[in-house]
Amino acid sequence: MSKESVTIRILFFARARDLAGADELTWNCPVGMKVSELKLQLAQQIPAIAPLLDYSAISINCDYANNSHEIPANAEIAIIPPVSGG
Repeated sequence: MSKESVTIRILFFARARDLAGADELTWNCPVGMKVSELKLQLAQQIPAIAPLLDYSAISINCDYANNSHEIPANAEIAIIPPVSGG
């Protein structure tokens, strides 16, 4: 990976927001970072949300993404945990 970095905005929804203790955060990440790498870094930075990340949907700029998607500069990433209701 390059040593250059890009700025991204991470939005937390539902239980992820509760566990992260914030609605969103702005983060610098390396150019070429993949969603799987972002999840690992989030788990290290915010251990409370680590168990939730494997089950959460991830979107990049309003499009769902899988672990192999690369995160572009100025991306808006959403962490969307599964929802239950009745």
